[in-house]
Amino acid sequence: MKLLDFAAGRIATSFIPSPVRRELPSPVASLLIIRPGGIGDTVLLAPAIRSLKKNNPTIHITVQAEKRNAGVFSLIPDVDRLLCYDRPSELLQVLRGSYDVVIDTEQSHRLSAVVARFVSAQVKIGFDTNERRRMFTHPTPYSQDDYEALSFAHLLEPLGIETSVLELATPFLSIPETASGKAGVLLESLQDESFVAIFPGASIPERRWGAERFRRVSEMLSMFGVRTVVVGGKEDRQQGDIIVCAGLGLNLAGLTSLAETAAVIQKSSLLLSGDSGVLHIAVGLGVPTVSLFGPGRAKKWAPQGERHIVINKELPCSPCTSFGNTPPCPIDARCMSDITVDEVVNAVTMLLTSTGAMPSSCCKRDWIEVA
Repeated sequence: MKLLDFAAGRIATSFIPSPVRRELPSPVASLLIIRPGGIGDTVLLAPAIRSLKKNNPTIHITVQAEKRNAGVFSLIPDVDRLLCYDRPSELLQVLRGSYDVVIDTEQSHRLSAVVARFVSAQVKIGFDTNERRRMFTHPTPYSQDDYEALSFAHLLEPLGIETSVLELATPFLSIPETASGKAGVLLESLQDESFVAIFPGASIPERRWGAERFRRVSEMLSMFGVRTVVVGGKEDRQQGDIIVCAGLGLNLAGLTSLAETAAVIQKSSLLLSGDSGVLHIAVGLGVPTVSLFGPGRAKKWAPQGERHIVINKELPCSPCTSFGNTPPCPIDARCMSDITVDEVVNAVTMLLTSTGAMPSSCCKRDWIEVA
């Protein structure tokens, strides 16, 4: 897909005529948001969508997503209609439709900008990161140093919505009742004990910390009376078995939908995760997090605020990811492997204590010095 975008998308955005700039309709009655990509980007788009609705409660918001991130919109109640561009019939509906405004939230790939160019809309907004800028009436600057939720908020500025009113207060995601009920059933064996959720997965090998390290964290947390619950997809099931074997907790990886995974996280005291979309779900639910960063850009993607601890070794070669592309690592992702089990356990226990979630009956133990 990236090669197709670079070839066909680059040619298309270079030769398709730019749209004529028109006045913004008032009021804006209908708006299309294009959001391809993964879970994390989609979650961090939610505050901008909430700001849109708050500033214009009658606006009708249609989202064009793709199948791999569509489930996130079950957690964003302000979306009125969801279509997927990788379902041909639904892409055709978008191209046949008419909107007052279309906002392409893709950061660098070009094909979504081409779709935005052909959608019937008076105003077309999108990031100006490359040739894609020619497809919009209102190209918008993009910075690699801005928190991604703030980057999405900049796309609202042509509509007169300033970033200062961004609805970043948590929670900005909402759990469906059916998902919450399913999560309650899956967690029954814990008998309402507090627990730490662990997501061991990653979109690329360079972001993985390793099941054995997570298992040692689980073992050490059990000494404090803290259980662990592994969440994730089917591909994370084997790692989950390693992390919670011998009765350390529950492995729910592969047993839940995205909304049900979010419901499990909502019931947890804290999420421990690498740089991932699941991490952003926890942020959107107002759940404290300990996150492990290496190749990814912490300025752009790391959770912000006192209820979040980011562990980042900040090696000279990191971050190395740009627009979602991470080059092969010649030193075996030392930025991740140098993160020690002790410092992760220390961060988790400190955060549990500060939020009042540490079991009062846990055994006494000296704090672990962070390496």
